[in-house]
Amino acid sequence: MVDPTPRPSRGGGRLVVLTALLGALAATALGLLTFGAQATAKPNGIPVAVAAPEGGPLRLAAEQVATRGGEAVDWRVTTPRQGSELLADKDVYGVLELRQQERGPSVHVVVSAAVNPAGTQVAQQALTMTGQAVAQRLAQATPGAAVVPVEVETLHGTGAAGRFAPLAISALAWVGGLAAGASLTLLSTRGGAMPGRGSRITHVLVTSTLVAGAMLGLLALWDSSLDLGAATVGFVFLTALAFAAVQAGLLRLLGLRAMAVLGPLYLLAPAVAGQVPELLDSAYRTLLWSWTPFRFSTEALRSLLLGTPHAPDVAVGAWVLAGLLVAGLVMVLWPTRSAAEETQPQSPDGIVDVGVDKADRLPGAEGKRSAEDGDAGVRR
Repeated sequence: MVDPTPRPSRGGGRLVVLTALLGALAATALGLLTFGAQATAKPNGIPVAVAAPEGGPLRLAAEQVATRGGEAVDWRVTTPRQGSELLADKDVYGVLELRQQERGPSVHVVVSAAVNPAGTQVAQQALTMTGQAVAQRLAQATPGAAVVPVEVETLHGTGAAGRFAPLAISALAWVGGLAAGASLTLLSTRGGAMPGRGSRITHVLVTSTLVAGAMLGLLALWDSSLDLGAATVGFVFLTALAFAAVQAGLLRLLGLRAMAVLGPLYLLAPAVAGQVPELLDSAYRTLLWSWTPFRFSTEALRSLLLGTPHAPDVAVGAWVLAGLLVAGLVMVLWPTRSAAEETQPQSPDGIVDVGVDKADRLPGAEGKRSAEDGDAGVRR
């Protein structure tokens, strides 16, 4: 009698060690690529501007500020008008304006909520400290001016939702498309018939529409003051459409194995997409931040939600997402097998029908045919 109890294989110990090592390597890699980006963050060359009118003591004070910036910030000496343009184009995170008023000089720290909130926070702290030091020097150099005020002005002010919603919407759009695409692939594989190109395109369109609608509903729920005009609606739909198309293309070419690529992207990209490049280590800035599509959608969506649709990052984000959409559609429509082969039912157990007649598979059929051949004088 055969003992049904399974016996441990000789290589079981080696398998235990290898799988444990794999887990440690996976944890280390994810730690370096996700939390490591935040753990190593420190300000280095954050672009800010100091603005003062041409000529005069205020301009001289602005030039002195620029020479004492240190490594944390990178100063640009501009006029007030140029400083406003740099801030609107998101070329700087804040502006320190030295103004001459009737009552005497004043110092203004100007930031914008439409710029990356992490960079704005660091810039505001640095500008405020520098502004206080400049105000003291101006007070000492100005007869009769006991105190030079330091005022902080925030353009396009918003609440917590306006600061965090752009990255959240980008990440959720990726998750929604990924859940829909992976479910379609899994259920189709179990059913034994993979969807054709037309079905996949339809699935991408329906998924994008529903996901975009859900994201816009969340935005309205989180903060009704956010700008949800036609430009914002169109960009959210483009984001969902581009993400769903790329996911559908990879799932069609690789099957569920594509999850090994699409899943980690959700973990890796958002970890650096909301970060300020000047706060990241150069390795993270080059290897992750420079290419992740999440940062393009996040920055552009922030500009749209806060009423600055003419910011340069909106056009850049639209072009990047359009490129992803085209790449995804190419993968979906790329001819790999004939339409008949793609829709042919597949056995879930991997058994292939070789076209043998059913009668040949009946018990005793082989013996009966042999007997018949024997009566005909043919030896098998």
